[in-house]
Amino acid sequence: MLSSSRVAVAGTAFIEPCLPCFAREPPRGPDWLHEIKFDGYRALIHRDGNGARLFTRRGYDWTHHFPAIVSAANAVRAKSFLIDGEAVWCDENGLPVFKRLRQRQYEPAVFLYAFDLIHLNGRDLRDEPIESRKALLSELISGAGFGLQLSDHIDEDALILFEHACKVGLEGIVSKRRGSRYRSGRSVDWVKMKNPDSPAVKREAEEDWAQVAGRGPG
Repeated sequence: MLSSSRVAVAGTAFIEPCLPCFAREPPRGPDWLHEIKFDGYRALIHRDGNGARLFTRRGYDWTHHFPAIVSAANAVRAKSFLIDGEAVWCDENGLPVFKRLRQRQYEPAVFLYAFDLIHLNGRDLRDEPIESRKALLSELISGAGFGLQLSDHIDEDALILFEHACKVGLEGIVSKRRGSRYRSGRSVDWVKMKNPDSPAVKREAEEDWAQVAGRGPG
């Protein structure tokens, strides 16, 4: 089992991440870009003069859990940055397997699908449009190594992309409004659609049931 400690973080080492709202169907039209939603741990990787540190979405320091991510972040040619992404372990077909994240022997093979850049070399990018942030991110981590991989947007009809994600067993998709800024907490500019048959949705349903059962009169 993974262990972690909550840390008080100063400066830009940790920022509460932007979270998508739920949607019943994918948004259509040219005002949106779309990404695959991967089944993993939401994570932010921060690098400054003291090296790279990895944080969960709630601010726990997991730097020592996923060495490939930290190693790749330390290899990036920049003085400082803060990247948002999803830590995943993938099988031979390239599909994320969430349960592997909970087993220490698989930790060295976990990498980060990076999808947003929040800070770079002391510059706060949160007010920049998402297209600019993603372009800077792509350039920043190019050649960084296995531990940092780009989760780029896909120029495809949202419904077609969602249907494909469901067909191959992925968790779903996240759609983000073009020109939108990065804001901590739930954002109407980010919406997610989940594959009802994905392991992630089934796992969440089991966990919800366990919580309800635990509160029962039994």
